[in-house]
Amino acid sequence: MINFVLIAVCIVAGMIFKSTKTIHPDAHKGINTWIIYLALPAVSFKYLPKVQWSAEMLFPILSTVLTTIGCWIFMLFYNKAKNYSARSVSSMKLASGFSNTSFIGFPLISAFYGEQYLSIAIICDQTMFFMLSTMGIVAALRGGSKSGNVSPKFVLKRLFTFPPFLGCISALILSQFIDLHFAEPMFDKLASTVAPLALFSVGLQLKFNGWRKLIPQISTSMLYKLILSPILILICALIFGIKGDVAKISIFEAAMPTVLTASVIAEQFRLNTKLVNLIIGISIIAGFVTTGIWFEIIEFLF
Repeated sequence: MINFVLIAVCIVAGMIFKSTKTIHPDAHKGINTWIIYLALPAVSFKYLPKVQWSAEMLFPILSTVLTTIGCWIFMLFYNKAKNYSARSVSSMKLASGFSNTSFIGFPLISAFYGEQYLSIAIICDQTMFFMLSTMGIVAALRGGSKSGNVSPKFVLKRLFTFPPFLGCISALILSQFIDLHFAEPMFDKLASTVAPLALFSVGLQLKFNGWRKLIPQISTSMLYKLILSPILILICALIFGIKGDVAKISIFEAAMPTVLTASVIAEQFRLNTKLVNLIIGISIIAGFVTTGIWFEIIEFLF
């Protein structure tokens, strides 16, 4: 319950500070810098070394990858029908293809299924984070580039200088050679700042003026993120015969609202932050309802 209260408090606080002008208009940029360079890498060091890898964990990885790939395919057909700009399409991909698998996903999984299933959720979360650091950055670069074309060299350069991605790679490699338990308290403290600061940053940037003009984009993004994405993973689970807790948690994580970090990346690469933030805020609210429905569907089928 405290996580749900924290979501509301942080977002509303950001909106109030912004509307009352008690904070600098560009304050969110400093907050986003902290999140990207310190907090998000700490998340990788906190969770990745503890993951128990096994064959059955391939489906949570696959499901998260398919969520992103499915979004790109969906947006490809959607763009052909609407003929949006590269910047708008990239913003839609960023806001639709990556789930809030940790801050929203973890507490909801604990509430609906139990904390013992967070080990599966962590796999989904870290895979999502990897996809965000790769395909998410590619989408952001395409939308932020004036020509719309991005060379592989430029993509690789930005990818391997993107702190969260470097955090993932470093955590995977260093944990094999170094016992990082001594640094866990530091990682815990830094990682704990991601959710409140990201939510506060979203609140600082969230504006509802002009939302009516964005209804088609917002509704389309939420259609994929909250409905089509979990349907895709559900179908895959049935086709491959995946059952039990791994299937349940993978589908449930695919039904989560948009990841908060999408706002940070949209800001960094000068995408449509207004659209991305509106989708984040509205999908979180709607997600509390849709995830409850998905829980009943999953329990009925599995």
